[in-house]
Amino acid sequence: MPVEVRKQPKTIREWLRHAVTHFDEAGLSFGHGTTNARDEAAYLILHTLKLPLDRLDPFLDRTLSTQETDAVSRVLRRRIEQRVPAAYLTNEAWLGDYRFYVDERVIVPRSFIAELLRDELSPWVKDAESIGAALDLCTGSGCLAILLTQAFPNARVDATELSSDALEVAGKNVSDYGLEDRICLVRGDLFAGMPGPYQLIVSNPPYVKADSMAALPPEYRAEPQLALAGGKDGLDVVRRILSGAGALLDKDGLLVVEIGHNRNSLERAFPRLPFTWLETSAGDGFVFLLTGSQLAR
Repeated sequence: MPVEVRKQPKTIREWLRHAVTHFDEAGLSFGHGTTNARDEAAYLILHTLKLPLDRLDPFLDRTLSTQETDAVSRVLRRRIEQRVPAAYLTNEAWLGDYRFYVDERVIVPRSFIAELLRDELSPWVKDAESIGAALDLCTGSGCLAILLTQAFPNARVDATELSSDALEVAGKNVSDYGLEDRICLVRGDLFAGMPGPYQLIVSNPPYVKADSMAALPPEYRAEPQLALAGGKDGLDVVRRILSGAGALLDKDGLLVVEIGHNRNSLERAFPRLPFTWLETSAGDGFVFLLTGSQLAR
């Protein structure tokens, strides 16, 4: 639905109300940084106007200039008419306090593992400084690799990615954070060519089931299919991770993997593995942990 109406909004308050109405009417889907129409509209408006993203109220009654009106109208029109995820419109995504560059070459960063890294994977990692070598599989934009360096100050991180396009984005983010000397980006298929041993391996791999892929809304279909599709049961890549991780993990090392809504399927497929399910903001069914010795057995 076009953004223009007979009486065009003038203030940020009016634009916000206007955007929410049209977002709702268009049936937009959220989840790429925000979870509802109002938060997404506020984010897009504030970002477009180069205003602080965490300070909406002081600016609500500000009147927009003609140039600002045109800019806000354009970005809202693209969001509504083309169903472009907000993160691709602004070329940024946030995980906690960390900002990452994103575009259509990578999946928009969103990972429960990022939550767990805020606490340095405590209590499973007893001493953050003891992690000297870590591996991030399917790194995408490089966000988890970067967060690994922030959680574990002595860690050198290898980060693998099959998509050369995604690696270009990851390289930009690594450079933006000045971490070229701590993160090694490798184009490859999971463990191929990785030296090991590692004290920690993390992954947010493709895990969307085939029937769920077919039902994704346009916003999610805008993301690279390679980063989402996990096969018929969502576990194609996870199976390969479980098969290969033991050979590259220290005996006391940790494997941490996000699997979406596939806990029941995974436990049926691997009944002998003693998965530990980590508590996240969405519950304890989305991220599992295994040790090197458990995988070896």
